[in-house]
Formats: sequence, structure tokens, C-alpha cells
Amino acid sequence: MKTLKLCMIGFGNVGGEFCRLLEEKKAALLENNNCRVIITEIATKSRGILRNVNGIDTDGALDWIEKKGSFKGHEDYINLNSEEVIKSTTADALLELSTLSVMDGQPAIKHIETAFDRNMHVITANKGPIAWRFKKLDTRAKEENVVFLYETVVMDGTPIFNLVRNTLQGCRVLSFRGILNTTTNYILCEMEKGNSFEEAVKEAQRRGFAEADPSLDVDGWDAAAKTAALMNVLMDAEVTPLDIKREGISGVIAADVLRVKQEGSCIKLICEGFFENGISVGRVYPKEIDESSIYSKIDATSSVLSVTTDLMGEISIVEHDPEIRQTAYGVYSDLLALLGRI
Repeated sequence: MKTLKLCMIGFGNVGGEFCRLLEEKKAALLENNNCRVIITEIATKSRGILRNVNGIDTDGALDWIEKKGSFKGHEDYINLNSEEVIKSTTADALLELSTLSVMDGQPAIKHIETAFDRNMHVITANKGPIAWRFKKLDTRAKEENVVFLYETVVMDGTPIFNLVRNTLQGCRVLSFRGILNTTTNYILCEMEKGNSFEEAVKEAQRRGFAEADPSLDVDGWDAAAKTAALMNVLMDAEVTPLDIKREGISGVIAADVLRVKQEGSCIKLICEGFFENGISVGRVYPKEIDESSIYSKIDATSSVLSVTTDLMGEISIVEHDPEIRQTAYGVYSDLLALLGRI
């Protein structure tokens, strides 16, 4: 039996749910992969860091952080920062689950580069590195002969990148279009009920779908980061979120949403990537969608992505109202892929 050690950077909702899922699947990993997977480090930005080379009791860590809010006082507590943790770990792979920095992708990019310096495999759920520096990171991983996986960065655990990489082999992606930001989709659906933009945002915040500062979503930055990530991976582009032609939904007027609805259509925030005169172009913008389109059926917190290829034409995949479990599954699916390659 082999043992795979994981160093986890970030212990928010996704990290916590991944730990629960890993505990549930412990027996299956032993039976199907002959592997014991342990987490030797849990590093947070503000709540402290744990290290146990024999494996952290993740159930205990979850209970501790829920009750005390910080790891200080825990028997596995260490006084290091995340960069120092990666430089000193004995783990085989890094789980980079830190919070997105849409304007530069840091410190997640630095975390991944440091892991590659240590000849570690990397799984990330952070779209920043893929949106800002995918090609360089992917090239570096190949040079170091390590595995670099990132399925969760767009549409949670929905197999977007695996679909193209493993199922559509030999196909070239010509373009894509999707509804990829669930917060704005929920807000627009609320506006269809007669709510103002401000009322819809408050309802999204009350339901936990929008942050206290919703600008990352309503101004289109999150959608732009996802668009850049898709273009970089699927279309071999080298773009950043700043290269995406971006228009959010803060300028959408409630009266227009109701008028369009009465006409049998709806307004959605669309993400697009395509080639124009041989140059890759990305756009995020609110668009009027006819009721006959699959996009008009994407309600509330659901998402859709349509990929157009040279050999298979257009293929669409829909994710219906995902919870944090689906995001954690994306990380777990990358873990299974890693086990299959080492």
C-alpha cells in the first residue's frame, strides 16, 4: 500500500468539504487505488497552520476551527506562513485552495511555483493561476515531470477540461459560450420577478449567493477570469482577465428585464471565447436570449457551457444548482486522476 501526502493551502468551504469527502472515500481509495491519502498540512491566511507528518485528524481540525475560529492552541499548530510551509513540507502534492485574487492570481501562482520547485504535483481550485499564467505553469509542470490539475476552476466539479482533454481527443476547440457566474444569473432571475437590481443583490446576499461586496460578480470580473481560464486551456491562448472585453450587469435596468421577459426572452450574462482573424477574443456581456435557446432555461444558480469544435460541432453541458459538495468533488476527481498517473 502506498501513501500520498497532501499539503493543503486554504481551508474555507471547499477545503473543509474536501476533507469530509476524503474521509468518506478512505476505504474506496484503499480498495480501488491501494492508496492511503493523508493531509500533512492545513495552511490558512489568518486562522493559523497545522502540520502532522503522520496525517492531520481532519474531522478534529474542522471541529476545532468551528468552535474556536483559529488553530492557535491546537497540538499540531506551527508558526509559519504558507510559503514557508510549502518550502518545508514532505508532502507529495499541493492542494491550492486559497481565495481568488482576480487582478493578479497571487499568491496562488507563487504557491504553485514553489511546489514545482520542490518537485510536487499540484491540484488547484483557484482560477487565478489558470487565468493569469496557465501556459507557463503547465510548461513548468511538464519540465519537472509533475502533474498539474485544475478541473474545479470553472463550473465546480463539472468535467469541462476532462471532457475536452480525454473525451474529445483530436478535436480543436473553435469557440465556446456559456453562463458561468451563478451570482449574476440569480440576480437577473430575481429581477425577472419585478425586483430592482439593488433588491435582487440584497436577496442574493441574504441567500449566501453574493458577497458583502458583490462587485467581483456584478462587474463581470469573476466571469472574465473564468473566460480567460477557458481560453488559455481550451484555445491555447495567453490572455488574462484584463484582456477580456468585460461588461457586468450593474447597468442592467429592471424595466428592461421585465420588458424582455414579456417579449418571451430573458437577459443573461454571457461568457464567450472565439477566434477573430486568427486572434483569440474573449467577451463577457449581458445579452438578450430567445426563449428557444438552452440558455433561457438556465435558472438561478445553474450554469451552462457550449463548446464548438471542428470535428464534433457544438456540445453543451449543464450544471444544475451546485452546492459546495460539487466543488469539493472536482478536487477529489483531480486527486483520482493524479493517483492514476503516478
